[in-house]
Amino acid sequence: MLIGIDGNEANIEKRVGVNQYAFELLKNIYKLQEEWKNRHKVIVYLSSSPQKDLPKENSGWKYKIIPGQKLWVLTKLMPRLLFDKEKPDVFFTPNHYVPPISVIPRVCTIHDLGYLEFSGQFKKYDFWQLKYWTAISLYISKAIIAVSNSTKGDIVRHYPSVSDKIKVTQHGYDKSRFNINISDNDVRRVKNKYAIVGDYVLFISTLKPSKNIEGLLEAWKLVLKDFPKYQLVIAGKKGWLYESIFKKVKNLKLESKIIFTDFISEEDKPALISGAKVFTLPSFWEGFGMDALTSMACGTPVVVSDIAALREVTDKAGIFVDPYNIPDIARGVTKVLSMNETSYKLLVGKGMRQAEKFSWEDTARKTVKILEKVNTSKVGR
Repeated sequence: MLIGIDGNEANIEKRVGVNQYAFELLKNIYKLQEEWKNRHKVIVYLSSSPQKDLPKENSGWKYKIIPGQKLWVLTKLMPRLLFDKEKPDVFFTPNHYVPPISVIPRVCTIHDLGYLEFSGQFKKYDFWQLKYWTAISLYISKAIIAVSNSTKGDIVRHYPSVSDKIKVTQHGYDKSRFNINISDNDVRRVKNKYAIVGDYVLFISTLKPSKNIEGLLEAWKLVLKDFPKYQLVIAGKKGWLYESIFKKVKNLKLESKIIFTDFISEEDKPALISGAKVFTLPSFWEGFGMDALTSMACGTPVVVSDIAALREVTDKAGIFVDPYNIPDIARGVTKVLSMNETSYKLLVGKGMRQAEKFSWEDTARKTVKILEKVNTSKVGR
């Protein structure tokens, strides 16, 4: 079987969210070549030359570069899949946007449908593109990968006719980087780099409305009444509609108690997480919650929203809060900061055991099996 993959989400320097998922999936499918190399070959389609850390080409793994930018899937990729002599047997897109017209069976990954519930938190163009292209992808794909049971439930609720096509493959984490063996020297290096003094609570994610950062800031004002020496570190690149976050910091007079790091490299992230007393993610919605998982793996307790996806990721190892209730967010953070050493260690242990349930290799292996099944069903008709 010749597997085609849209690799553009992975082929950027500063990866977050969907980019990290796509990158780890490519890396781990490649890592599992001994399991599939005698049966399959892979072509990864890109709009530009591959980043240095993407898997290297070999006899079973090739890159096909089709230069282009705007509407690349429609104007560049789709014609090549239609008219190239060498066509994949199955085509996988690790996001919502599959080529709408193709004779090749397609598989897509759906990360979340939060935009249907919170349309006001998106720019109009982004919302309409997500809504209609996702719907098209759901109907024309032979299989649909959901990154969590929560996302699967949302898909079934909004698009019940595609329910029999949905498979769940949860995210994993890199166990060689996110663990409890991160050195104190590395933690000091990262704290110095970002001018973090003393103890801190950590938030990691893209700055955008769905992450409820403004609610976190209001809660932080309450937390400081009991823990005035702590800092809140907000790590993540600017997404969209983020300007009000910085206005909120000024209005609350929290400038000296908040550190914005901007984008955090994968090199710095493990130490930044390891050095935090608490990781918090009070989002209104999530498709999965990757940084909550990596935080538990690093031995940092998590305070997260009481929503289905984060319940699924953290299970009984998380402290859950109502994202719409500012005092409750503050309560969750304060609860962890107030724990004695024994209680804190128990929570850390729960988190580490929960994190062990997730693996990128498992995600990659399940993904390959889904693509195999789609190809087999095509041949059988």
